[in-house]
Amino acid sequence: MFWMVGLLALDGRQYVYRVYAPREALPADLFWAAFHCHEEDGAPRASDSFDAAEIWWIGDGAGPTTAELTVHRS
Repeated sequence: MFWMVGLLALDGRQYVYRVYAPREALPADLFWAAFHCHEEDGAPRASDSFDAAEIWWIGDGAGPTTAELTVHRS
């Protein structure tokens, strides 16, 4: 399945990104993947504070064991 990463931006909105990565992926890797995708999109500046992000898993308990880290804006 995939991870969801919510980033707070200076415009007061939360931008949410779908990150395809293994269940064992490190939260910091998920955060930076979403942050860099957000920055490349030209959206309002997002907080680069890891503690301000929300990260959660979508799917069953197993998840993929191997996958490339890819990001999609939701």
